[in-house]
Amino acid sequence: MSNIFIHPTALVETEQIGPGTRVWAMAHIMKDATIGANCNIGDHCFVEAGALIGNDVTVKNSNMIWEGVTIADGAFIGPHVFFTNDRFPRSPRYARVNRRYSDREWLVPTYIGEGASLGAGAVLLAGISVGAFAMVGAGAVVTRDVPDHALVIGNPAHLHGWVCYCGLPLHFEASRATCATCNLMFQQTNNSIHRSGTTTIS
Repeated sequence: MSNIFIHPTALVETEQIGPGTRVWAMAHIMKDATIGANCNIGDHCFVEAGALIGNDVTVKNSNMIWEGVTIADGAFIGPHVFFTNDRFPRSPRYARVNRRYSDREWLVPTYIGEGASLGAGAVLLAGISVGAFAMVGAGAVVTRDVPDHALVIGNPAHLHGWVCYCGLPLHFEASRATCATCNLMFQQTNNSIHRSGTTTIS
């Protein structure tokens, strides 16, 4: 594992880590977890076997990323985000319920899209898909899929607006918006937005 930094107190059992990735103090990454290149895994994170993390991902301190969670390239996971992978969890060791856990049918995958950001303390129910470049506000409880570029806040999380690739809010007039920083233009159609026209000249 060349060009990879692993803090001396971290426990890294997987060999599937891309170059340039940094794993900080007291993190634990299990065997068969996959982490891409140029990632940052913060202090006290736990990455379970079967979790998939793409390239250029930032995972801030104290996150637990379970089997069935896939995080696409360029995503940002704020501190203390709560992932789940079972909609009706019980202890598999308890005799009355262990038949349900005799196969993998209980496992419900969660997907975080390219460039998406999850704010500190956000909670995601199992099976959620967060769209590319979406923004989930701090403390939001996400109970349904989030569209690309959507800004969602609250409990339960609801659409509060739209954001650019850079993360800044977009302000629409007559269904059109231009990012004040990137100068990219967007068109709003029903419950989605998409790039429109060409980049404006600042």
